[in-house]
Amino acid sequence: MSGRVPTASGSRPRTGARPPGTAAPGLQPGTATRLTTAMNPGTARPGTRGGQTGGGVALSSQITVVDRPMTQQGLGGMKTGVKGSQRMVQDKTYYLGLIRGKLNDLNAENARLKKEIENSSEENSSFLTYEKRAESLASEIRDLQGELGDYNTLVDKLTTDEDIQDVEFDLNDLRANNEREAKKIEDLFEVKKEKEDRIRQLETELDQEKRMADNLVNDMDPDMRQKYFALKDMNEHMLRQLEKSQQELDVLNSKIGNLQEELSMSQVKQEAVRLYDQINDLEIQRDNYLEETRNKQSPAEERERLLKQVKEDNQEIASLERQTNELKEKIENIEEEIRQLDLDIEENQGERNQKYKELKKREETIDEFLNNFEESKGQEMEKLKQTEQNIVSLLEHTSRNMSRFTALPTPQELGTMKEDLEFKTGEMKKSEQTTVGLAAESDKLQSDLQKVEQLEEKINTELVMLKEKTATMEKELEIYSDLSSLKEEAEKKRRKLMDDRVSLQRRRDTFKKTMQQLTSKYEGMKAQLNENETFVQLGNLEKKWQHHEQNNFVMKEFINTKTMECDYRAISKRVSSVISDFNTILQKQMAGKTSM
Repeated sequence: MSGRVPTASGSRPRTGARPPGTAAPGLQPGTATRLTTAMNPGTARPGTRGGQTGGGVALSSQITVVDRPMTQQGLGGMKTGVKGSQRMVQDKTYYLGLIRGKLNDLNAENARLKKEIENSSEENSSFLTYEKRAESLASEIRDLQGELGDYNTLVDKLTTDEDIQDVEFDLNDLRANNEREAKKIEDLFEVKKEKEDRIRQLETELDQEKRMADNLVNDMDPDMRQKYFALKDMNEHMLRQLEKSQQELDVLNSKIGNLQEELSMSQVKQEAVRLYDQINDLEIQRDNYLEETRNKQSPAEERERLLKQVKEDNQEIASLERQTNELKEKIENIEEEIRQLDLDIEENQGERNQKYKELKKREETIDEFLNNFEESKGQEMEKLKQTEQNIVSLLEHTSRNMSRFTALPTPQELGTMKEDLEFKTGEMKKSEQTTVGLAAESDKLQSDLQKVEQLEEKINTELVMLKEKTATMEKELEIYSDLSSLKEEAEKKRRKLMDDRVSLQRRRDTFKKTMQQLTSKYEGMKAQLNENETFVQLGNLEKKWQHHEQNNFVMKEFINTKTMECDYRAISKRVSSVISDFNTILQKQMAGKTSM
């Protein structure tokens, strides 16, 4: 190893020192200078191993040879440097390469995004087509499901051996039911159409009223218009304030409801509330007693205090009366403005409208008179007849009285007539009692007669039934006496039943084959549907739809529950009644004070 000629760059002669084209025979040029052999003498690059400049080294120059380290057994060789993560010299080309790599990545990402955008646009453009296809497939599935239901119904009818007449009867019943439902739907549609027409008419009238109101507002004086807008703004403000107060009331009512629920679920809290109420009542009583104790004065002081209170009450009453008068004046002013507005409206409508109203009123009066003419005529004729009858009856009564006055009885005859009257009255009462007894006896006899007649009818009916039964039994005896004919009829019936059995078995086998074919067809169609992606998507969408429907139902129930909980109308009525009662009490107290 030590006798080997070293080949290090430091001792090997450079090829750059040789004349161009005169390489030593049998020797390969060195690695460091191999690339420089084709260069011109003046353009050789600097040496990389010897450290000399380009241009080569002369053969006669002194060369220093460095011993090569041993790389086999013995001393270890020099380890080469591990490749780093970066190159040692990061020049312009290195950064250009990095930029090109990043640009390629960006171009690839842009291409991918463009492809995704194109796919999305294609999907969006074909969404309507897919939706129509899904609707057609859904309708086809519904038709198939209906057909399958018909087949299942047919199978059920066949398995239960139901008669075709029953099936036809059910069919007719369903057809009649469908016709009734269709008629109901048509009636509902007509009602809906009428309601919509009425709504449109009302909307048109409402628009006309709004336009008239706008015209009136535009025709107002500037001061009145400004006042109108101010009142309108005040109204809107009050409505907003009312809505806000209503919301606060709803919140408070909900809080009250929650607290009452919590209170009803806890006996301890109920007891605590009762004790708090009792404590509050006792504190109020204590404060009243303390106030009475503090205000306990001498009669003179009490008299002065009462006089002072009377003066204050009188001042307050005067103030309230003054406010009442002001309010009355405001009301009168507003009524005057309303009357003025009505006059303006009438003036705007013009004399033509007034004449039209008068003519319309006269026309209505004439129509009413013509419509009620016959009835009025009949009433007047009845009154006339009644008057004539009254006159005739009065004349007759007058004539009878005049004839009686000419033949008046004496007092003795009058007493005799009274006795006769009393005797005849007693006899009449006895006759009435006898008549009542005879009527009761007659009713009793009539009821007995009706019972006898009913019994006779029942006996006759039973006789007729017995005769019919006897005739039937005689006919049956004649039939059953001929045993040979009975045997022949039984044999014919048996043969007929056997033939019916054979035909029914054939029909059963035919229906079984039809059932198998339909079942196989159904299974095949079901398998095709299960393999169809659209059907699977429709199934998933149907499940999703059911889930959304369930959520909607839950939300509707929740909304209805909350709406019922937030119903403020009963509380509002109760508050209004309490306020009216309180105002009544205040008015009574004020009336009592004024009377004092």
